[in-house]
Amino acid sequence: MKEVRTLAKQTVIYGFGTIVPRFLNYGILTFFYTRIFEKGEYGIVTELYAWMVLLLIILTYGMETGFFRFAQEKKDYEKIYSTAIISLFVTSSLFIIFVFLFIEPVATVLKYSSNQDYIKMFAVIVSIDAFNAIPFARLRNDNKPVIFSIIKIANVVITILAVLFFFILAPSLYQQQNEGLLKFYDPDYGVGYVFLANLTGSAATLLMLLPFIIKTKPVYDLIIWKRMIKYSFPLLIAGLSGSINDAIDKILLRRLTGEENGLEIVGEYGAGYKIAVLMALFIQMFRFAAEPFFFERAKYEKAKETYAFVMKYFVISMLVVYLGINLYISGFQLIIGETFREAVVVVPIVSMGYLMYGIYMNHSIWYKINDMTKFGIYIALAGALITVVINVVFIPAYSYMASAWAHVASYGVMIGLSFVFARKHFRINYKMKELVPYFILAIGIVILSRILNYKNLAIELTINSLFIIIFILFAQYKDNLISMFLKQGSK
Repeated sequence: MKEVRTLAKQTVIYGFGTIVPRFLNYGILTFFYTRIFEKGEYGIVTELYAWMVLLLIILTYGMETGFFRFAQEKKDYEKIYSTAIISLFVTSSLFIIFVFLFIEPVATVLKYSSNQDYIKMFAVIVSIDAFNAIPFARLRNDNKPVIFSIIKIANVVITILAVLFFFILAPSLYQQQNEGLLKFYDPDYGVGYVFLANLTGSAATLLMLLPFIIKTKPVYDLIIWKRMIKYSFPLLIAGLSGSINDAIDKILLRRLTGEENGLEIVGEYGAGYKIAVLMALFIQMFRFAAEPFFFERAKYEKAKETYAFVMKYFVISMLVVYLGINLYISGFQLIIGETFREAVVVVPIVSMGYLMYGIYMNHSIWYKINDMTKFGIYIALAGALITVVINVVFIPAYSYMASAWAHVASYGVMIGLSFVFARKHFRINYKMKELVPYFILAIGIVILSRILNYKNLAIELTINSLFIIIFILFAQYKDNLISMFLKQGSK
């Protein structure tokens, strides 16, 4: 299938814009932060960035997907883009104004009354990132993955350089009584410089996207905006409910552990969670390429067959990634500081949750392309309810292990509901039963690897590598996995 070859190619390119910067982010910054910060300090970073996940959904209010939907109307393309840009600019600006005007009550609610600067910088960061969503969406829609990737990588590189400046170079110069730094550098500002570095990266990204923003004549069409909002608003509710699965556990942990060291628990969990998030990076890489691809394919006769084909090989490929993360966990755990490593027990659970999220993301295209986004609300609300209930009920007894299992339960329910609704409105023969042996084999391998008592790291990595090869050979025998990709690459 030629179109799948195109999807695979763009997925790889988007990977450089997704995987590379995130690896730099998690590999360098997580390595750095979990060694210079105490658990409680890292807990601040973890908790506030959990809030960012929720706020980004609110401040983009489904416009990104709405843009892809209406961008298919080629004759109004520039007008649609300009309207979306102006809409996000207005709402992002209003958010900044609101936070700055009501900084004291906002900081009190978030439990950061003594660190109001953190909240102000945080508000500007999330507003800029929300606004940048539409220019990035245009790059994806216009099939410019290379430019997309370059800007994404540049964002992380600039952020890392800023972190190194604030935490290594600046303290050194400060100790040398550098007169320039003495005026603005505060050695006790600590975690605040994390947010200042991130603000630097977000601002730089906005500047890099500026040519793609100003090249379009500013036009605001109220009729188009109303149509986009009508389509996108349900996605806001669905997205917000869905983001609860990613963020609410870090927020609730601090409040439900019943311990004074709540932020320390959040910090430890956040560090272990970072390893599992590697799974999400591969899924996000695929999503960047798949979303516009799915909308484009919707007009073709054999769209359903294509969706089923993509789902099958997506799941198999992601199970390989799942094995890679969990079988090489001894290597990945070196990314985080030694005092944080107890939390690696959540990695197999959370990474499986993300795999299930990827399945749901693929399947949810049925209500997006058919303008039935209300079903996204029903499904996401159900998932969010499951997440909140499990966290609230079980965190006091099981701490962050309850949060980890909540991911699996929530996405499992969402997948089930999506399939139930789709049977009536847009049934696709995904043949999910054929994938059951793959899940059994992958989970069985991970469990076996935990049972085996390896003598040293070299033996562990060698045996676990053989396990991955066995899984791939099984996929080749059963579904010609390798042959399929080779054929795609040769066309």
